[in-house]
Amino acid sequence: MGNKKILDVLIIGAGPIGLACGIEAKKKSLNYIIIEKGCLINSVFNYPTNMTFFSTSERIEIGNVPFVSHGIKPTRREALEYYRRVNGFYKLNVNTYEKVLDIENYENYYKIPTDKNNYFAKNVIVATGYYDNANLMKVPGESLPKVKHYFDEPHPYAYHKTIVVGAGNSAVDVALELFRIGAEVTMVIREDKIKSSIKYWVKPDIENRIAEGSIGVYFNSEISEIREKEVGIKTPTGKVTVKNDFVFAMTGYHPDYGFLKKIGIGLDDNNNPLFSKDTFETNRKGICLAGVVCGGKNTDKYFIENSIEHSKIIIDMLALNKKAPGPQIPETSNERRS
Repeated sequence: MGNKKILDVLIIGAGPIGLACGIEAKKKSLNYIIIEKGCLINSVFNYPTNMTFFSTSERIEIGNVPFVSHGIKPTRREALEYYRRVNGFYKLNVNTYEKVLDIENYENYYKIPTDKNNYFAKNVIVATGYYDNANLMKVPGESLPKVKHYFDEPHPYAYHKTIVVGAGNSAVDVALELFRIGAEVTMVIREDKIKSSIKYWVKPDIENRIAEGSIGVYFNSEISEIREKEVGIKTPTGKVTVKNDFVFAMTGYHPDYGFLKKIGIGLDDNNNPLFSKDTFETNRKGICLAGVVCGGKNTDKYFIENSIEHSKIIIDMLALNKKAPGPQIPETSNERRS
C-alpha cells in the first residue's frame, strides 16, 4: 500500500480558468492537481463547430503565452489548439475524464473522492463553469430527440423546418447558420426584439434577414408544446401551430446547483453561490470559486477575459496561507469526520 500526500490545492475543472489556476499554483510551487470530468477545455470543445469568440485573442490569453489567431476574433478550433499548447508548455498536472463526486470535510484538510480515486487537499478551487447544464423550457415534448439544447454544425438540418428559441448570441448564430445552408428558420423570442448585446458584426445581419422575411420570427412568444411534426407557440394574438422537424432551444445555461449544494456551498434565494468578492472563498474555509461559476444565474457577468484574474487572487491567498506540508495519509486510513 502506498501513501497519499495532502495536496496544497485540488482544482475542479480544466477550462481556461482551471488551467490558469494550475499555472499560478505551479508558479507558487504549490502541490496541485486539476480534475476534469470531460476532455481538456471541455466547454470550448462543446461550442458550435463554426463558433467565433466575442473577445479578441489577446483578451483570453493565460500564462503569458501569446494567442495569435488568423482573424481579429479567434475561432473555436484556434482556441482548442491554443489551450492545448498552453497546457503542454506548462506541463500541467491534469486528469481528464475523471469526475469529482464530493468534498468531504475532515479536521484540517479535505478528502475528494472521484469516480476513479481519492484525493486529499488543504484547499479546493471549483472552476466548473456552467455550459454543461442547459436551462430547460419545461414544456411537453422537450425530451423528444428532435429538441437540441446544444448546436454542433448546421449541415444535418439542411432543408428542414427548424425553430430556434432565444434572442441572444447563441440563438442568432444558430439561426443564421441554419438559414445559410437552406433550412427554413423560425425564431421564437420572449422579448419584443433581438437583444442589444448581440455581437456588433452579426446584429445587422440577423435584423436584415428578419426584415426581409428570410427568417421568420414570433416576438413576445413562447413554445407551449412540442410534437413530432409540429410545435405549438403561445403568441400575443393567441396560440399558433407550425410544422417543424427540429427545435434548437438556445435558452442559456446554469451552474450545476446540485453539485454546489452537495459540496456545501451556500446559495442565495436565486441560487447564486455565496463567496467573498475579495478572495473568492466560500462559506467552507479553503474552498474557492473561480471563473464563470461565480455568476450563478447571471451567466453574462463573468467571461474568460474578466475571470482570468480570479486565478492569481486565489492562488496568492493560498500561497500566503500555506502551512508546513501535512502528514502522509494512508490509502486505507479511516479518517474521522469533524
